[in-house]
Amino acid sequence: MKKNVLLFLGLFLVVSCQEKPSKTITEDSSEESAFQMYEMSEMASLMEQMYAHNTQLKERILSGEDLGSYPEAFDKLHSAILTEASDRDAFFNDQAYKFIAAQKAIYEDAEPKKQFNQMVQQCLECHAKKCGGPVPRIKKLIIP
Repeated sequence: MKKNVLLFLGLFLVVSCQEKPSKTITEDSSEESAFQMYEMSEMASLMEQMYAHNTQLKERILSGEDLGSYPEAFDKLHSAILTEASDRDAFFNDQAYKFIAAQKAIYEDAEPKKQFNQMVQQCLECHAKKCGGPVPRIKKLIIP
């Protein structure tokens, strides 16, 4: 019995320790297409920038710091290329104008906290109907 176990273990070690040829992915390999990097659309990238800016803006409002000025780059909301081109419809365009107006109002009002929360609600209103994925993240922007 001991001989059989030792023979089996020896055979197992010899087989498992053999060097196996590694696969290389060549330009014409079908495996390459399975590992393509995701590229954000221009709109997705803009939305990420808006989220980052508004996260910082929230902190400035809470600490009473100067808010700076409205970021003109947000105006690209009307022209940025969407992930799905068919999403640019009358609803989207209307919501884009409302969002920009709400964002600008933060910098013009004596109560930026109230205006900020209205801007966040505007985001939620649009994202409730289009691309709902970021809704939980957007809700975190609300200033209690």
